[in-house]
Amino acid sequence: MPDWMLLMLNSLGPLLWAALIFTAPLTLLSFVFGLSLGLLVALVRLFAAAPFVVIVRFYVWIFRGTPLLVQLFLIFYGLPSVGIVLDAFPAALIGFTLNVGAYSSEIIRASISSVAKGQWEAAYAVGMSGPQAMRRTILPQALRVAVPPLSNTFISLVKDTSLAAAITVPEMFQAAQRIVATTYEPLILYVEAALIYLGLSSILSSLQVRLEARLNRYGGFLEARS
Repeated sequence: MPDWMLLMLNSLGPLLWAALIFTAPLTLLSFVFGLSLGLLVALVRLFAAAPFVVIVRFYVWIFRGTPLLVQLFLIFYGLPSVGIVLDAFPAALIGFTLNVGAYSSEIIRASISSVAKGQWEAAYAVGMSGPQAMRRTILPQALRVAVPPLSNTFISLVKDTSLAAAITVPEMFQAAQRIVATTYEPLILYVEAALIYLGLSSILSSLQVRLEARLNRYGGFLEARS
């Protein structure tokens, strides 16, 4: 067996272990928290009083207009100068959550706005309150529009977690860096890490296609009934 292949086989376990223990939890938690934050921000943008709208628009402007890596550095390396010290993983989680929240809020806001005004009127006509109309009528329809861009956000997040290596989170890319430091084979290890990321992204893309197909069938069923 060639030396390069033996090196890839020996390093596959540590890379996958780092992906399981750090990359996957960081991705999932950041997306769940970020999506919840994005929904809240979107609802504030659409329905809250003007002062609150100004605050959340400023938040979205900041986190969409600055690089994610800079945001991570500010949280992990910058906040200690004002007395706020965070471990690497919580700092990365906060950074990714705030970033995902900013981007997903715009996706959710646009998806809710795309629902026809008549759907609100129909919900009110059958006696629903505003929150009930949002939960039972508007959000299910907005979901069909939001799933493709939100899925792309999730797939991008899987790859973006590699930036957490810059603030010492021992996720998969940093595991590759540690092995490189002892083997002096950066090409082989970084190609292997890239292939793992590519595999994860391909699996998620396949699941995205299936989810969109199911939502389209469900949407067609609702349209046939209406």
